[in-house]
Amino acid sequence: MDKLVVRGGAPLHGEVAISGAKNAALPILAASLLTSRPVTVGNVPRLRDIATMLALLNDMGVSHSVEGDTVILDPSHIDRPVAPYDLVRTMRASILVLGPLLARCGEAVVSLPGGCAIGARPVDLHLKGLAAMGAEVEVKKGYIHARAKRLDGCRLVLDQVTVTGTENLLMAATLARGTTLIENAAREPEVSDLAHFLVSMGAQIEGIGSDVLKVEGVKTLSAAGGRYHVLPDRIETGTYLTAAALTRGAIRTLGTRPELLDAVLAKLREAGADITTGEDWIELSMPRRPRAVSFHTAPHPAFPTDMQAQLMALNCIAEGVGVVTETIFENRFMHVLELRRLGAQIAIEGNTAICTGVDKLTGAPVMATDLRASASLVLAALAAEGETVIDRIYHIDRGYEQIETKFSSLGAEIHRVC
Repeated sequence: MDKLVVRGGAPLHGEVAISGAKNAALPILAASLLTSRPVTVGNVPRLRDIATMLALLNDMGVSHSVEGDTVILDPSHIDRPVAPYDLVRTMRASILVLGPLLARCGEAVVSLPGGCAIGARPVDLHLKGLAAMGAEVEVKKGYIHARAKRLDGCRLVLDQVTVTGTENLLMAATLARGTTLIENAAREPEVSDLAHFLVSMGAQIEGIGSDVLKVEGVKTLSAAGGRYHVLPDRIETGTYLTAAALTRGAIRTLGTRPELLDAVLAKLREAGADITTGEDWIELSMPRRPRAVSFHTAPHPAFPTDMQAQLMALNCIAEGVGVVTETIFENRFMHVLELRRLGAQIAIEGNTAICTGVDKLTGAPVMATDLRASASLVLAALAAEGETVIDRIYHIDRGYEQIETKFSSLGAEIHRVC
């Protein structure tokens, strides 16, 4: 099993190119199931989760080719509207094939998903929404079985904000009969990117970017005109910027969109970072020891849960005390025990972590427990004295493209070993 070896203490300097957003690319790839025409998607990151989604689509009959960061899909013949457990178990985003499969084929058999062990992410909102649209839905022997000759539009009021739930129901609604209203919809940029992709294929969607989506169903979707370009990964951008802040360095992230990171940039500025932005770049320098920051996670446009672990790593070596409250996932503090192995002082009270900054962290063996926890350990290791060995980094490969190569280009001492 691969590991990352990091020798910390060097400030990061230079430029780093940001990859396409995993959390936008995955639903867009799943949405190819809605059409029988070839689909071309650009700026797709080369990640383990992307490979899993492509393998899942291929198992259903969707052929594909990859040219650099471009994926060309041919969904003309779906032979098997089934998402088996052996492909689904490693990635929760695989649930995103449920809505488009049901809408296109009239049936779907999808295994209950796996993924990071960061807490309960129930799919009942997906199932309740599809049932309200006229589907017959049941769960048996670990699989979701859904049938509908054609879905009917209706008003859906989601009990809680759910990104994948919004995406699944949005995709299903594009081919439903009549009008579908999705209220309390997730507003994350990745949801909007999916909606824009669907519109490019002929879907009729109003309210993109708001918490109310109105969809007028159409009979068929055609392929996107030309190449659709996935938006840049705001979480990868935030991770590299936070790494520069931890190491008191200065970097520029390229090919990104500053407006997607308002909440994160606000906290980095509060920590003492100097930040300037352009249309597609962000520059950060940290001339002093960071100040601790307090925040709580919440749905977009508030502070994203996917950046919680990285900012906690910053608080570990910051001046003062930072209070972090996690409101999205109940098990998303599993990185705390590993950060403590590096010398961090963190106390947990329910869904709140109280971080008291220390003068320095010290390298030690640690183990990744989920995707974003892995990133926080890399960041802490970059700031720590001595060598840190991070085990179980397959989590990192699910969401960060060539992380050791990109950090090395910024001057970090980091390499992968088997």
